[in-house]
Amino acid sequence: MLQHITIEIQDASRFESILRGALDREVHLVEYAILRTWDRLREFEKKFGMSTDEFKRRFTADDLGETLDFIEWDGEIDTLNLLEEKKKIIQGARIK
Repeated sequence: MLQHITIEIQDASRFESILRGALDREVHLVEYAILRTWDRLREFEKKFGMSTDEFKRRFTADDLGETLDFIEWDGEIDTLNLLEEKKKIIQGARIK
């Protein structure tokens, strides 16, 4: 379901270009954060010799215990999911 946000502004054409630029920059920042998060996930994968998917499955099933590294790894997975959701929301915005 599409929702609308109304912004009242004096110079709509200039504001539209500013808003588009801000959204584009935010997408780039989120993409950079996603890359950094993937780098961190790969570090965990290398350190523990398992994929992030395998880790998540085993961690959720309580097969691994709760070490500080595992809690941090799980947090990085959550961060990645939030960043990907944020990117999708921003990219789905349409300015009319």
